[in-house]
Amino acid sequence: MIPASPLLIACDIDGTLVRTGHPATMAVREAASAVLAAGHHIVLATGRSLAGALPVARELGLDDAWIVASNGAATAHVQGGGYEVIERHDVDAEVTVRLAMATQPGIRVAAEVVGAGYRVNLPFPEGELNGEQREVAGVEELWAEPTPRLALHGPGAYRLVHPLRMLRLTAIETRSDWVDVTPHGLSKATALEKVRTELGVEDHATVAIGDGDNDLEMLGWAMTSWAMGHAPGHVQAIATRVAGTIDDDGAAGALRSLLA
Repeated sequence: MIPASPLLIACDIDGTLVRTGHPATMAVREAASAVLAAGHHIVLATGRSLAGALPVARELGLDDAWIVASNGAATAHVQGGGYEVIERHDVDAEVTVRLAMATQPGIRVAAEVVGAGYRVNLPFPEGELNGEQREVAGVEELWAEPTPRLALHGPGAYRLVHPLRMLRLTAIETRSDWVDVTPHGLSKATALEKVRTELGVEDHATVAIGDGDNDLEMLGWAMTSWAMGHAPGHVQAIATRVAGTIDDDGAAGALRSLLA
């Protein structure tokens, strides 16, 4: 049973609220608006960088709201058209880059610059990164400044997951040619728990909607969780409910169910 008190509703972005590279549909925007009008909190919880999440927050009309970005490595508070980074955790970029390049020569590496874009060793294909790309002169520039997240892109990138985890790094295969790397012990769930406490939301008043492996901890953290209908079976198995697919505006249906 959904409680009457304000809910914290954690929403993944890509594959959940939007189809990657496309804006949110009218159904999703209207459902989000209705949920906000009812006094609930929508928190974007995404593997995207903060620079990639901010446009979605604006599109959905989220203000005085929270964003958990980079799979939990960066948390920001959005208010009055601006934002403040409340917490960030930086990854061991040098260890990650050296391993990736030794194992997969020619791999593309992107080091997130919070709120702006990425430093990259090689240009990424158009549409693959949110924000600006700045190509570095030497790979050491990838770790010269702290970064909360690295993206590794190239054929066979998935083979890096196990050796990276052996180094006590969080490595998530989002595609066979893409791995996101963040500090050990972090997830969307660890950041969301801190946001829940900050908002004063009861732990039984938590909801999550997601579709991928980087949503597993989040779906397990929430009291009520929705896996998208197109999510893999092991993701659906973690959730308490299954929504429609992205083509069916499943997230909109899940959001509206919270108003019943």
